[in-house]
Amino acid sequence: MSSWFINHKATNFPVTFIRNDQDVTFLIPQRQISVNQNSNNIMREDNQLLVVTHLSQLIILILGFGSLLLPLILWLTQKERVYQMDAHGKNILNFQLSLIIYCILCIPLILLFGLGLLGFLILGIVSIIFPIINAIKASKGEIPKYPLSLKFIS
Repeated sequence: MSSWFINHKATNFPVTFIRNDQDVTFLIPQRQISVNQNSNNIMREDNQLLVVTHLSQLIILILGFGSLLLPLILWLTQKERVYQMDAHGKNILNFQLSLIIYCILCIPLILLFGLGLLGFLILGIVSIIFPIINAIKASKGEIPKYPLSLKFIS
């Protein structure tokens, strides 16, 4: 790791270069830019878009559907452009796919003393609370994890 100074509008900003085998990361105060040497893409840090991606799962409360589609569209269109979008998007999609599997499993459990209804209630609470919690974590620059999430996309 080596440090450099970049003169920006007569103000020196310290810049740290982190070099891996394929990536170079420039750490600038308040911003982080990653350059992938293989694809020559410059990725911008956009915590607001990451927060919107996490909160987009809550669209199901308004429309009744879309909690998988909207994050999927955001992830597919922005994973090459926004720093950490790939990791956040994969976590969100794995969580949404896991919720679908758990909901399908709750259907036959309704016949077994109504355990499926309790399962639906718990899944509903988890599907509302954890996107909000993880949106807050994303705004702080952390990579959040979702509970009970099966790993479909790695």
